[in-house]
Amino acid sequence: MRLIKTLVVDDEPFARARILKLLETFDYISVIGECKNGREAVTQIQNYKPDLVFLDIQMPDFTGFDVLSKSEKENLPFIIFVTAYDQYALKAFDVKAVDYLLKPYDNERFTQALEHARDQINQKDEAQLHKKMVNLLTEHQHQQSDIKFQLEIKDKGRLTKINTFDIYFLEAQGNYIQLHLEEKSYMIRETLQNIKNSLEQDTFLQIHRSILVNTNYIDQVKYSGNNQFEVKLRNTITLHSSRSYKEDLQSYLDQKQ
Repeated sequence: MRLIKTLVVDDEPFARARILKLLETFDYISVIGECKNGREAVTQIQNYKPDLVFLDIQMPDFTGFDVLSKSEKENLPFIIFVTAYDQYALKAFDVKAVDYLLKPYDNERFTQALEHARDQINQKDEAQLHKKMVNLLTEHQHQQSDIKFQLEIKDKGRLTKINTFDIYFLEAQGNYIQLHLEEKSYMIRETLQNIKNSLEQDTFLQIHRSILVNTNYIDQVKYSGNNQFEVKLRNTITLHSSRSYKEDLQSYLDQKQ
């Protein structure tokens, strides 16, 4: 019997735990990992090449579609989407080709989706599924083509490419912007507004007229009074918001709840 390598991706710990618990009852499933966000999912799909992925659509860093668009199209796994929003992009898929679980779902619906996926994997009926997925993802990437995932800068006379995912925060200093990474920083001649327009809007949050922060690295946000917040990053750096961006920060906090 062929074991189906399976990955579970959901930003909600209880949602992941339930899927993992249900999968324990199926002897043809081999769980190779779980991911709490889209970034981890992109890496694990690339490294472990699962046959099947339970993939949440709405996550704070990448959506489920973003995860797939960043994966190799030639090696896309079969996908069972998991979502609390029945109107969110599901009409773009023929459910005969890929399945989905609408939260809250019962055990019977879970089994139905899993067996549907197993049948497709065992029959190796991938051509039609992948064609539909590739067409959808190509359209998605075309819509997102103006977003930069790399910045090219000159560092000591040499051209250097920086992955935007590695930037902790950006800080405007006059006519320049300082890019703060985990262990390095770079200075480029650019305006904060121009660079903001080219970055992923769901990933970078403006908390001050001179500061953009990568939400993936926010560890804690604490209200400090007078409509201002302290934003502590995972590298222990603490940034301070201005009153003008209180609503943006509050909206971010509401989405995290």
